[in-house]
This record gives sequence, structure tokens and C-alpha cells, in this order.
Amino acid sequence: MMNIFRLAGDMTHLVSVLVLLLKIHTIKSCAGISLKTQELYAIVFATRYLDIFTDFYSLYNTLMKLIFLGSSFSIVWYIRHHKIVRRSYDKEQDTFRHLFLILPCFLLALVINEKFTFKEVMWTFSLYLEAVAILPQLVLLQRSRNIDNLTGQYVVLLGAYRALYILNWIYRYFTEPHYVHWIAWISGLVQTLLYADFFYYYFQSWKNNVKLQLPA
Repeated sequence: MMNIFRLAGDMTHLVSVLVLLLKIHTIKSCAGISLKTQELYAIVFATRYLDIFTDFYSLYNTLMKLIFLGSSFSIVWYIRHHKIVRRSYDKEQDTFRHLFLILPCFLLALVINEKFTFKEVMWTFSLYLEAVAILPQLVLLQRSRNIDNLTGQYVVLLGAYRALYILNWIYRYFTEPHYVHWIAWISGLVQTLLYADFFYYYFQSWKNNVKLQLPA
């Protein structure tokens, strides 16, 4: 069910993707962006939206699915194959072994899910994977320490999207009967907590009007 918190969360998520695409497309640079995180997000959306061609909920729902699928794979293509953009990719710093995130998340989804069907397991896997998908990006920013404004805003918007979704769940819990989704709730809480450290340093830099740097 739609409410102001979910709408705000969706729009914040959408803006975060547009900020990243703007950086890559206009500046022709992906400096400071983790390809590993973007590949994880592409997997998240591909496994979450398996119902896009079989189940119709609303035009809004379908459009958002298409946007997030299209944008996530576009970003991966830009970083991997665009002849100018790929030169700015910092492969030496972006070394987080993201495959070690995929397998545990998949095994956990096989064991802990709401219903043992293919779509449900894939949907649960996407929740677990999204919770940790930002880790390669955070590690890259910590290593490079040189964080431009658009990259910082992108990460902040991603964190804000998940925080708004937590407010959406709280609102729905108190306004809808029998609304309980522990898997989504715990995954979302873990994801939000991973941003806490970055949020602290981001707002410290904003308050003191200094360049954002993460401690090594």
C-alpha cells in the first residue's frame, strides 16, 4: 500500500540512481564508484523483479521496476565497456570480493524464506543481497579517501531511501492489520546500519564545510 514514506523512499532511490547516471554520462567518469556494488545491485533487481512480465500490480510499480532494472545494467555497462568512462574506473582499489557476499545470501535465502518457491527464494535472496551490496562501495571510498560531491550524495541518498522505507514499514505496521514481514525488516535495518558511519562523516563535513574524507 502506498503512503508518503514509501513514495518518498522510492523517489529518493530514483534520485540516487539519476545522480549516479548524471555523473557517469555527463562527466564521463566513474571515479570513486564501485563496479562491484553496481553489479550486486543489478543482480538484486534482476532477481527481485522476476514477476515483471507475469504479474501486473500498477503502472507505477511496473515503471519503477523497469527504471531500476534498466539503470542498474546501464551503469554496469558504462563502467565495463564505455571507451571513456571505463578509463576512470579504479580497479586496483575496488577489490572487495563480492562473490563472497552472493553465495552466503543465496544459501540463507534457501534456508530462511517465507515460502519455498523459486520466485519467493529469489525475492528473499535479493533482500539479503541488497542489505550488504553497499559494502564494496564503502570500502572503496574508505581506501580512496578522495570523495567527490556527486559520489557522496549518491551514497547518502541510497541510505536515506532505506531509512524512509523503515518509516514506511513502521507506518504500515500500525495502520494495516497483520502486516508483518520480518525478513524485509531485519534486512532493511542491517542495510541502514551499514550507512551509519558514512552518514556521520558526511554530515560532519557538511556542518564544518570541509571536504568529505573517511578515516583509513
